[in-house]
Amino acid sequence: MNLSLEGKYALICGSSQGIGFAIAEELALMGANCILLARNKERLEDNLGLLDITLRQMHSCHAIDVNDHAALEQLIDEILRKHPIHILINNSGGPAAGPIVSATADQFLQALHQHLLTNHLLTTAVIPVMKAEGYGRIVNVISTSVKIPLPNLGVSNTTRGAVASWAKTMANELAKFGITVNNVLPGATRTQRLENIINNNAQKKNREVEEVEQEMMNEIPAKRFGEAGEVAAVAAFLASPAAAYVNGVSIPVDGGRTGSI
Repeated sequence: MNLSLEGKYALICGSSQGIGFAIAEELALMGANCILLARNKERLEDNLGLLDITLRQMHSCHAIDVNDHAALEQLIDEILRKHPIHILINNSGGPAAGPIVSATADQFLQALHQHLLTNHLLTTAVIPVMKAEGYGRIVNVISTSVKIPLPNLGVSNTTRGAVASWAKTMANELAKFGITVNNVLPGATRTQRLENIINNNAQKKNREVEEVEQEMMNEIPAKRFGEAGEVAAVAAFLASPAAAYVNGVSIPVDGGRTGSI
């Protein structure tokens, strides 16, 4: 199985922590030159020193708010002038929790701007280079809510579903150029976001954090939360040459929790 990414360049969004950084670690181990994007410059610079360089990979980072599309377009142009991008990891923190009936128009617009429009901007920017290189892997980190909507995540469910439909459409249009577009759907994964959700639920329900956490794990057939590295392993495979014929799919990484085939 050819998993080597030696000589390839990967652009990883949201890579200052959590799943984004775990994906960068996996891609670096496979030989990719990783370009990290996130808002926290200090954390990004610290993360660079943790990435594998045994194949003389050249890693770099850029601190940016991806919601600033003008600045993001300028940055991507600068990056592409230096070297091609073969792998794009679209990854961003989810919208705030809450029921859909109380969601505002601004909340929907902000979420669509952050996820759908940012993904589209980055993807359309790198497509010409991927075509020229004859290699392209676009991996979107979304949520299992694209299979079954999750309770109390109205804006997130809506936005994630839109991204999944966008990705499938893009996959159909790009397949003939040797470019694949796939989605990884993390379930409950040990990240800062999950910790915040558990703490908020415990506070709202006036319950112990450990009780809420155990209740969530009981809903998962594996009876545990996932680790960021487990999600990253699936994303890294999709980025590899071995996954050339995997296209337009949404793969849950959730310990079996999603109740659909």
